[in-house]
Amino acid sequence: MIGRRNTFRTADGIRVPGTWRHVFIRNGDYYLTDLFIYADGLIDCWGLVTLAEFEEKLRCGWVATDLPEGARASGHELAAWKFSEPCSWYTPELLLAEVRDTVDQLNGRPDSRDRCLDAVDAFLADRTEENRAVARAAYLAIPETQRHYALGDMDRKDWPLQVLVAGPGGRVESRPYGGEDPVTQEEYDEAVDYFEDRAEWIAKRSSRVPVDGPVTPVAHAIKLSERYPLKSSDDPDTRALRNNYPAPVDVDGVTYPSVAHAYWALSTSDADTRAAIAVADRVHAARNLAAEAPRREGWEQARTAVMTRLMRAKFAQHPHLARVLLGTDDATILYDDGDSGYWGDNGGRGRNWSGRLLELVRSELHAERAGIGMA
Repeated sequence: MIGRRNTFRTADGIRVPGTWRHVFIRNGDYYLTDLFIYADGLIDCWGLVTLAEFEEKLRCGWVATDLPEGARASGHELAAWKFSEPCSWYTPELLLAEVRDTVDQLNGRPDSRDRCLDAVDAFLADRTEENRAVARAAYLAIPETQRHYALGDMDRKDWPLQVLVAGPGGRVESRPYGGEDPVTQEEYDEAVDYFEDRAEWIAKRSSRVPVDGPVTPVAHAIKLSERYPLKSSDDPDTRALRNNYPAPVDVDGVTYPSVAHAYWALSTSDADTRAAIAVADRVHAARNLAAEAPRREGWEQARTAVMTRLMRAKFAQHPHLARVLLGTDDATILYDDGDSGYWGDNGGRGRNWSGRLLELVRSELHAERAGIGMA
């Protein structure tokens, strides 16, 4: 199960999502380490291997599921110990099944749990013993360690699922309070009612519109690629949203050729440099002037607020540019900035603060247009 353990690796410039879990690697002694699992089916167990090669690593004990009494073990820079009465929850087959499920989850494909619930739906739609047998086989195909969580019900666990696939008179893996009695008709009817109620709840949930609106944008993401030089236009496209677009900005009585000019001017404590930046012909020249001048104290902590103020001023002072920003609706804005991984998205490697602040200012403009007061 992936949970919150998200990671990635980069292959040929492509970001491959992944996750990780703890395992023991047997390399002489036993080493507690992380097993990284990636969406393309490669697994890092002290070296990238395919799923087939990972299975061999399990069979030969390199990825250890058998922990012998008295064997030496360690966690890197954490602790060292010997196993005493070890109890492993895994076999090679079980761990391999969980890893296969994880690869499916990373790719958004149905895993063994999803396949089981699909088989259950098919059985409930046509309650033949043949369909029940298919559902039972799908249930048993879920890794044993994950069966309790198949329904996502922390109170009932997988008990209704066990009862349904066993049927009246059938045997279940284990009863919540012990015992080995066969499934009664009453228990079976309760399980059927459970699944019918569950289907109704899922249908309502899937059709429910969030009170606060959609979680993800309705509009397609847009990318503001680096382009230089830019020319001013009465009818600009989204290039006008870039900070180096020639749209003069008045800040405290001083007019700068662009947001970028104003940003670099405000970054320095030297008055002469600020004046030179205000008349610099290009952003690159403004940046070079600022780089050679002393920085304002606390600039790194204040720069995001300064940029927010400058963007607000730009779109307040240039209504036709505000219309361009509003025209992006609720799209995610990815801003390229070769000089800064702080301001730019830069292929997913940067923090994209310019894009995020454009989205913030856009939301403020929408609020103003809708008459929603922010005071």
